[in-house]
Amino acid sequence: MIKNYLFSQVDVFTHQPLLGNPLAVVHSADDLSDHRMAQFANWTNLSETTFLLNPVNPLADYRVRIFTPSRELPFAGHPTLGSCYAWLANGGTPKSSDFIIQECEIGLIKIRRDKDLLSFAAPPLIRTGPLDGSTLVKLADALGVNEADITAHQWVDNGPGWCAVMLKTAELVLSIKPDASKLKEFKLGVIGPYPSGGECDYEVRAFVVPFGITEDPVTGSLNAGIASWMTNSGLSKDNYTVSQGTALGRQGRVYIQKAAGDVWVGGHVAACVKGSVSI
Repeated sequence: MIKNYLFSQVDVFTHQPLLGNPLAVVHSADDLSDHRMAQFANWTNLSETTFLLNPVNPLADYRVRIFTPSRELPFAGHPTLGSCYAWLANGGTPKSSDFIIQECEIGLIKIRRDKDLLSFAAPPLIRTGPLDGSTLVKLADALGVNEADITAHQWVDNGPGWCAVMLKTAELVLSIKPDASKLKEFKLGVIGPYPSGGECDYEVRAFVVPFGITEDPVTGSLNAGIASWMTNSGLSKDNYTVSQGTALGRQGRVYIQKAAGDVWVGGHVAACVKGSVSI
């Protein structure tokens, strides 16, 4: 049976619509089947579509399910901030004045508000440690760089399966033209530093070929994993700013802050579409 649901489409990690990473949000979707959720997410063809549900955990304010066009994800960053923004904009009231608590497949995620900036606490890494030699050879080949151009590398998996490599410069990150056919087994993040004194400290690119996404515009879960790695290993400052999406004509900004043992991944959200959808 076809039913109308409140629907939002937002742009995440940007002040200005059309310059971040879009997200479709279906509200009050408790009666939708798994099949219909997956079918609708495939139809939107966005990198992620989320469905807001009543929480199961009594500590949570709401529950979210996150779908790419091809599968469900246990956690993702830009859907976390975008879903929270849409939930609040639709009248959601947090139980606590300190945090909004989101429930998803990996557990409870804390989200804080600082004026119009939303930030989520990075979930713990479920896989870490350096990449092995054969993986590095494959990644260098897929990216079209020399192995010597990779200055650091790590598994940074907080659910989606991320690994990451650091290149010498942000300029090199922006210049790469990966061979997607060689990235079919990797969810890969690439990061490189900008010269000091600029607006942003790093450029990041995300390649998610196994999920049907050749390059993701701006990626919260990847930046969360990279930030946990870099701030805890001393590769970066505790606070830094990332630019992502430049190669796709976007202007995404991700704000990293480490405080009291938590790594916070922040960004702005811009409203684009609000209405209803028939599913």
